[in-house]
Amino acid sequence: MIGVFDSGHGGLTVFTALVERFPRYDWLYYGDHAHAPYGSRPNREVVELTQTAVAKLFMAGCKLVILGCNTATAVAGRTLQQEWLPTVNAQRGGHRILGIIAPTVEAVTQTPWSVKEPVFPQKYNTDVYALFATEVTVRSGVYEAEVAKRCPKARVVSLACPKLVPLIESGALKAQMAAAAKIYVDELLVKSGVIPQWAILGCTHFPLIEDLFRAALPPQVRILSQPQVVADGLEDYLARHPDVVGSRVASGRGAVQYFTSGEPSEVSRVAGVMLGRQIIFGRF
Repeated sequence: MIGVFDSGHGGLTVFTALVERFPRYDWLYYGDHAHAPYGSRPNREVVELTQTAVAKLFMAGCKLVILGCNTATAVAGRTLQQEWLPTVNAQRGGHRILGIIAPTVEAVTQTPWSVKEPVFPQKYNTDVYALFATEVTVRSGVYEAEVAKRCPKARVVSLACPKLVPLIESGALKAQMAAAAKIYVDELLVKSGVIPQWAILGCTHFPLIEDLFRAALPPQVRILSQPQVVADGLEDYLARHPDVVGSRVASGRGAVQYFTSGEPSEVSRVAGVMLGRQIIFGRF
């Protein structure tokens, strides 16, 4: 079974893409809605909350957990992989944690994550990347750092967009969300001083309003939306690590479960508003 964790609802966009790409695997989604949002929390709290959530997914039988949250990945991913996971695996081996920033950086830089130094032709890349994300993801500087390792002449211009997630989750009018997205796009264009080659939607809620970003951005800007990129990355990872999910693959469609630390009925309602279909959450 593969687990996907997010602080709230945004990771459902990634989860949906993964379930569609791998319909024969068993999947478990866990949203820590009781402590959401993570996007404005101190780093220490994000690490602690993410570790607690991943531990729950391991206990539920997930050997692989994907952090379907840019904030959790940016702040906690490396710490958990390097400092906590070895202890977990010393007691009961075989657990893995993946984030969603690595496949995103791979996609925009066209460089494998394992490559830590500039190579030809990426080292001559002078693209400008616009990053729309949460406050914590922007503050972490992780996208700037990881892009610079591979494309030192490229530039990442980041902007926190705190008003968009509440609008998306409340089912706000499309015109209201479009106006908010345009304000952020215009602000970033002024900040960058040039038209970016790429726009990275670095919050997993934002694929739900990708069309609004598309309308607000200049037409030549390419948008990188994470769900399909993460699915591509997982497909490559599983091909290289077939031991992660083992040999058992359910016949037909695998089991798909949704859990929350919050109030299941309210979480289910908001998920339905966001995705336009019924999703029933249980309490974890």
